Amino acid sequence: MKSILPMLFFGLLVSLTYGQIEKIEPPFWWSGMQSNELQLLCYGKEISKYETEIDGITITDITKTENPNYVFITINTKDVPVGMITINFKENGNTVFSQSYEFKTRREGSAQRKGFDSSDVMYLIMPDRFANGDTTNDSHKDTVEKEDRSNPGGRHGGDIQGVIDHLDYLKDLGATAIWSTPLLEDNEPTYSYHTYAQSDLYKIDPRYGTNEDYKKLASEMHKQDMKLIMDYVTNHWGSKHWMIKDLPTKEWIHQWPEGFRRSNYRMTTQFDINAAAIDAKGCMDGWFDTTMPDMNQSNPLLLNYITQNAIWWIEYADLDGFRVDTYSYNDKEGIAKWTKAIMDEYPNFNIVGEVWMHDQAQMAYWQKDSKIGAIDGFNSYLPSVMDFTLHDAVTIMFNEESSSWDKGMIRAYDNFTNDFLYPDINNILLFVGNHDTNRINEIYQSDINKYKMAMTLIFTTRGIPQIYYGDEIGMLGNRDKKGDGDIRRDFPGGWPDDKRSAFLAEGSSDTLIGRTKDEEAFHAFTKKVLNWRKSSNAVHNGKLLQYIPFNNVYVYFRYTEKESVMVIINNNSENQELDITRFKEGLKNFKSGKDIITDHTIDVSKNIVIPARTSMIISLQ
Repeated sequence: MKSILPMLFFGLLVSLTYGQIEKIEPPFWWSGMQSNELQLLCYGKEISKYETEIDGITITDITKTENPNYVFITINTKDVPVGMITINFKENGNTVFSQSYEFKTRREGSAQRKGFDSSDVMYLIMPDRFANGDTTNDSHKDTVEKEDRSNPGGRHGGDIQGVIDHLDYLKDLGATAIWSTPLLEDNEPTYSYHTYAQSDLYKIDPRYGTNEDYKKLASEMHKQDMKLIMDYVTNHWGSKHWMIKDLPTKEWIHQWPEGFRRSNYRMTTQFDINAAAIDAKGCMDGWFDTTMPDMNQSNPLLLNYITQNAIWWIEYADLDGFRVDTYSYNDKEGIAKWTKAIMDEYPNFNIVGEVWMHDQAQMAYWQKDSKIGAIDGFNSYLPSVMDFTLHDAVTIMFNEESSSWDKGMIRAYDNFTNDFLYPDINNILLFVGNHDTNRINEIYQSDINKYKMAMTLIFTTRGIPQIYYGDEIGMLGNRDKKGDGDIRRDFPGGWPDDKRSAFLAEGSSDTLIGRTKDEEAFHAFTKKVLNWRKSSNAVHNGKLLQYIPFNNVYVYFRYTEKESVMVIINNNSENQELDITRFKEGLKNFKSGKDIITDHTIDVSKNIVIPARTSMIISLQ
């Protein structure tokens, strides 16, 4: 008898632990959400063999897959009270184990949160390369890759605390919103600072900080009237994600007979009426890389998972927007449902999608209520897209000193002639560079006059301007010659052992040398224009009136009933005199204005002489 009892006890212990939940996601939820349906992913060894019930809660669906380690429980959350509920897992009518689950109280006004818009200026940060505010988390026991600042493609130690520490710098610069490249855990053995191959969608990478740190970042930004935009990745996960290692169902990701097939990247197959099916599949179902499994948004379980995850982060961290990576590579019907679900929950929120295409009609296809998309019955519900065609033009035209039919400033003019294609032209994200492109100051060889002309355009035309960290101090980088690490250099002064800091003005403090004279020139211009922009409703919401460029001089107006701004960009190598009578439609009855770049008063009742390689932003009076 004595020899049998330990065996019985061991058997009972195994039966009690065999089906215990290892994970439940979302980890908690909120009472009073717009949607009354919540799908809980429960994970544990052979957990699907159990029956489930929840006291006082209606289970509307239970989905099991070919993997017995998962069960998806859909519940009705209408009128669910704040507090704990208990999920019981049963076998033969008896409760084998139970799991508590919490519903929290929402923030007041959470559903009506206001997203970023054209009154904002978005500052793009690569957190690993911006500032290291907490050196204790540079490496972490739970992640493979360790800090190595000497490696351009390695982890350098920048983190969330580093961003918090320099919010005053960004506020002073004139930025009103931050888009940070992804901060969720990426446990790839190399290149993990990139953070687009995520291994846990509910966890901030510990080398950046904690979930609480991320929430603190949003809170500290809101105290300064700044907005936080999360970089959300729907198209792919990382190969080290715990679910990739034990797939809920084979349809969770796009499978290929050979195991891996790279995307052909031809996004045009999403709407090409002549596209071969195999080519369309090759784009949407192909993987970005061997470490980035391609997610199947046409699978309702996966789609539910990423939809709830996105809403969870908005609610948890108090976010103000999403930038969605590789938006146009997703299953387009699936990503449209994902987008609509978020916008239904938060009708004043904003989401900008990366649609890296080089044709306005093709980009406009992806914006909400597009007439082009309607041709084939598609609506993405995506509020905003990125203006890649303007980026293409800006990176070329200021190196074209003489104008011609299609070169020089005519490139900007031609870009805006296609604005009629977009349903909401002011909700377009404008940029001269980001973490995937060559630095604008590399392209223009540190020519501050070209920088000023380019940024004048980005900061004053229609849409939402975005600036890449370090551009405001003239940082350089060439990915074509030196790889991605070169366009993602460390911001000077972001690390405790840095000898100088570009966060500080020209000169020096007691301990650090500040910006160089050249860096100060870039910074001073950027700061001046961005802080003026904060109060210009004409630039935020006004109409655009543009004139065909002559002699490589581009003139346009931004105007409302109460305010007008005249912008002149002389991309000619010689001074130019403008015949003011040509611009009567834009000037109306204005007699003078203030050039906010130089603070000079400009008499607009007579011809204006603008120096070579110069821009003016004239606030008309």
